[in-house]
Order: sequence, then structure tokens, then C-alpha cells
Amino acid sequence: MSPSQTKILIAGAGPTGLTLALWLTRLGVPVRIFDKAAGPGETSRALAVQARTLEFHRQIGIVEDVLAAGVRLEQLTLRTPAGIAAKLPLSDFGRGISPYSFAFALPQDIHERILITHLERTGVRVERNTELVAFEDRTSSVVATLRNGGATETVCAAYLVGCDGARSAVRHGLNIGFPGGTYEQAFYVADVTGSGAVTRNGMDTTVSAYGFAIAMPVRQSGSLRLIGIVPKAHEADETITFEAIRADVERDTGIKVNEVNWFSTYRVHHRVAERFRVGRVFLCGDAGHIHSPAGGQGMNTGMGDAVNLGWKLAAVVQGRADQRLLDSYEPERIAFARKLIESTDTAFRFITSRSRLVGLFRRYLMPKILKVLLHTSFGSRAFFGLISQAAIQYRSGPISSGTAGKISGGDRLPYVLTAGGNNFEPLRSLDWQVHVYGEANAEFRAMLAPTGIPIHSFAWSDMAKAAGLHRDGAYLVRPDGHVALASPVQEAAAFQRYLAALSLRPRLAERAPYRVAGTMHSLA
Repeated sequence: MSPSQTKILIAGAGPTGLTLALWLTRLGVPVRIFDKAAGPGETSRALAVQARTLEFHRQIGIVEDVLAAGVRLEQLTLRTPAGIAAKLPLSDFGRGISPYSFAFALPQDIHERILITHLERTGVRVERNTELVAFEDRTSSVVATLRNGGATETVCAAYLVGCDGARSAVRHGLNIGFPGGTYEQAFYVADVTGSGAVTRNGMDTTVSAYGFAIAMPVRQSGSLRLIGIVPKAHEADETITFEAIRADVERDTGIKVNEVNWFSTYRVHHRVAERFRVGRVFLCGDAGHIHSPAGGQGMNTGMGDAVNLGWKLAAVVQGRADQRLLDSYEPERIAFARKLIESTDTAFRFITSRSRLVGLFRRYLMPKILKVLLHTSFGSRAFFGLISQAAIQYRSGPISSGTAGKISGGDRLPYVLTAGGNNFEPLRSLDWQVHVYGEANAEFRAMLAPTGIPIHSFAWSDMAKAAGLHRDGAYLVRPDGHVALASPVQEAAAFQRYLAALSLRPRLAERAPYRVAGTMHSLA
């Protein structure tokens, strides 16, 4: 029997795999996605959905459903055993940086269900109870063996992507090392109903001499999600129950728990795979990197991997780009993963240190410092940039080139409000495009017309200047909203050379529109 055929085979249907499948289907690429679990997760540790992830969701048309399901956090309340130490505003602390300038929380299990719903609307269903038995890269394709119950199936795909978590079968099959370690502390996560002084439109974090605990409302159920460190006295318990640590949880969170809907414990690792790609096989998400929950970066980073790889795979399998485009995935994402591990490791060791001196600083001085910082425009914007992933850049990547103003190739396109909306609207096309902030001259338009790349021209403004853009400069923008080429002058030849080097063509190459103040004009 001949093998089944698909373009992209995705192992793992968590947030990373589902995001990859959604982006590929939006781009018109056939996919199959499978998972060894019988259904989506019922419990979750991840809560934070960062602004950059919301921007990606906006591009594929699912952000409104995500926002409706979660909680827009008005403030972060820092508590100590003595009471409230600080209230930090989060409702608009990223103003001018992103259309999603607030902190936002949505439990991962609910998030997954939204992704699944949208994927099923495209006609793609997750193949459950299905595991990867073996795979072989045959240079021109990948042949994989899948098992569901007692039945096996051979699948031939152009590419295989492992989104199958920290114990990734794909990573093991490639014999890729996963260096790092495990933190000594154990964590708990619980979904409960109860009463207490929790902020209903915010997140409460209690910092103590030995660690922290978080309490946050879950919109759909009216329950509370509690996350914290298992008390040292119970870390070595073979089985940790909620009742064993109830007194500690209630003391640390300030919540009187009436009912426990579910409870689990886990340990946190910090590791980065030695490679994110071997031939036609890629790693995304926890299959390639795992780290502490500090800053709420894990799930968002995996989804960022999926977006970065998704548009590149689509361009290559559809013949709109040379295969060398895929060579940019690993250097762009592994560099960020390594940097993230370093920063979250430092933060995690600080917030979990049992040093008396560190505990005193964490309990008494840290809330005061954060309160002062986040009540200033500079401090709040800096904090937003740190956690929102809006500051991710690929300047040292192999497909990033040029600088215009303060923006270089590899940077995320800055967010700018315009008379007709904002400059992120065209990114919904999931296509290559050129942005000009000022006036796009006729010669530049005419010379780029044969490439089919749309030009979007936005009136020069104080906000564009403040964002670091260069007046009348030109920016070639990738489908994921990062700048590929930045040029202070409208030199069409530079853009033509860039496109030719990777054999790049836009998805909608038959017409080349030109925008002035919100109006589209055909150049064909």
C-alpha cells in the first residue's frame, strides 16, 4: 500500500502545533496534525498571553475570540504576609507599542480549545491517540510511521515538525542533545472556588521570604487559578496532595478554598536543544526549549516558533521561495531561546531563592522599586517591552539587512496609528509588503510593480518618528511582521536584489496595489 501524502506533518497538538497548523492552513498548505493524547488538556500551567502572541492571532483572525475568553488584567497586586505592598497598573502600560497594550491572561487549556475550533473550521481535525513510531528523512521527503491503537500508517510529507513537548519523540529520533537541568523546587497549580481579597480583574502575587504564589480569576468558570511553590517540607513527598499543603496555599494566596476542581504538581526544567533543524525535520516549542515560568514566556515562545516557521514552510512548499529561506529558522529562534533561558533562569533563581537576604529584598524592597518604575512612562514601557515579546529582533539573522532610522532588518515592525487606522492592518494578508512612511515616489513604485509586492504608504507623523522610523525610508516587511530589509532611501534595486537572492514571490503577485492614506490603487 502506498503511503498517505501531505505537505506538512505536525507531531503534537498543544498551542505550538495548533498555531503552526492554523498558519499553514490560512496560507493554503495541506497539513496533518496528530497527538498521542486522547483529547486536549484539561489542566494548564500557562496563563499569560503576551502582546506579540495577540498580534499574531490578529493576523489570522482569531484574536477577538481569544480576548473574549480571557481576562484583561487591570493591575498586578503585590502582596506580602503583612498585606498589600503595591498595586501596579497593567491596563495600558504598553501604550504606543502594540494594539494590545495591556496584560492578558487565559488558561492554556481554554486557549487550546479556541485554536482547535478555528482549525476545525478549516476542515483539519487533530488525529488523537496517535503516536509517532519512526520516521526517515529521504532527502526529497520525510516518511513517517504513525500508530493509532493496533493500526499503523505510513505518511509521506515534505516536512515533519516536532511540536511534541519536552519528551519529544521527534527530537529523540534525531538524536539531538537537550542540555540543561532541573530546578530543585516543585510547583503546584490548582483550579479552585473560594473566597478572599483577590483582584477580580487582575493578578495577585504574594511574595514571601521563601518564594511566591499567584491567584488569578478564570472568566468562563468563575473559579480561581492558583500557582505557587510547594513548601520545602513536602518537596520530597512521593505524592503531593492539596490537603497536605492547603494551609500553606491559603496563607500565601489569601484565598479560603471551598472546593478543589483539580490540582497537580510539576517540576520545572531549563534546557535548549542543540539543534532546531536536521534536514526536513524541525523542532518547535517545548520540543526545542523549556524554561522557568518566570515572566510567562514559555507558551508564547513556542507559538512564536510556529509563526516563524509556518510562513517560511508555506513559501517553500508553494514554490514562492528558495529552500534556503528555511535555513533562517534555526538561527533566529535558537538565539532567542538561549537568551530567554538566561534571563528567565536569573529571574527564577531570584524569586525562589531561600537566602534570608534575598528574601528580605524580595519582600520589602522589590515591591517599592516596581511601584516607582511602573508609575513612570519610561518604566512601564520598558517593563512591557521586557515581557510582551514585542522587542524580539533577528538583526543577526541571515535574512535581515539594512537600517533606516532606528529600525534595522530583523526588528519587529513598530506599531503606528494612522488617520485610517494603523500600520498593522495590512499584515492580515500574511504576505510580503513594502511600507513607506512619508511619500513613495513614482519611480520606486514603478520599478517594484513587476515583483507583485504591494506598497503601503503612510503619512509621516510624530508617532512614526517616535517609533524610530525614517521619513521616506522603505521597509520590506515579512509575513510575520518583522522587517526583512530597511533602507533610508527608496532604492528599488536593493529590494529587487533581496527578493532575487531567495527567489521570493508574494502570494498575491498578480496585482501590485499602492496605498495612500488608506486608499488602494492598482499598479497593474
